[in-house]
Amino acid sequence: MKNTTTIAWKEIKIYFVSPMAYIIMAVYSALAAYYFVTSVSGVLPEATIRGFIFPSTLIFTLLSPILTMRLLSEEQKLGTLELLMTSPVRDYEIILGKFIASMASLLSILIPTLYLVLILTWFGSPDMGPIFSGYLGLILYGMATLSVGIFASSLSGNQIVAAVLAMGVLLILSIIDLASTYLTGTIADMVMHISLTNHLESFARGVIDTHDIVFYFVFTSFMLFLTIRSLESRRWR
Repeated sequence: MKNTTTIAWKEIKIYFVSPMAYIIMAVYSALAAYYFVTSVSGVLPEATIRGFIFPSTLIFTLLSPILTMRLLSEEQKLGTLELLMTSPVRDYEIILGKFIASMASLLSILIPTLYLVLILTWFGSPDMGPIFSGYLGLILYGMATLSVGIFASSLSGNQIVAAVLAMGVLLILSIIDLASTYLTGTIADMVMHISLTNHLESFARGVIDTHDIVFYFVFTSFMLFLTIRSLESRRWR
């Protein structure tokens, strides 16, 4: 656990000393505010954060690969990954440490949007249940997208290639539920089941379904498992 914490802390410090961290925070906060204002001032305004939850799925498709593209790609490019792998650190500790750091980055992006909740409570009487479930859903969705980004980062020493690969995979997993309208039976059910956005809908409605929580944790664990196997395969190259 100590090795994991050390790696995570190193990555967190690298992230927060970079201006890119604050640019990403500002961009996401601005987009969230735009979609929030659009939803609460529309034809049927609601005192809820639902307005920026689903747009965030597309935003995370772009931001998560940016947050994770350097985690392993840069290590490969600089040759420090081999040094790290020959040190007394297990592969899963490396991956887990970097994943924890990426989750800290994700939370740092979501925290500034809490001022939108303060605005709601100041000017209205929102139901806090859907707000809590909405943020929980975004965290779980972001967790899944980060795991894809880390896996893509383990496949290439080029950060741009890793980012583009992750964006492509996430885009497919985010819109694949649209294909279910052209399918029937078991295949349609399978397509809906692997859709990342489909499992976010209940959270946006204020419903915390354990089935959706389990899906995100299993999906994330599977992607991290693949990342560990990708890292282990480098020992035989």
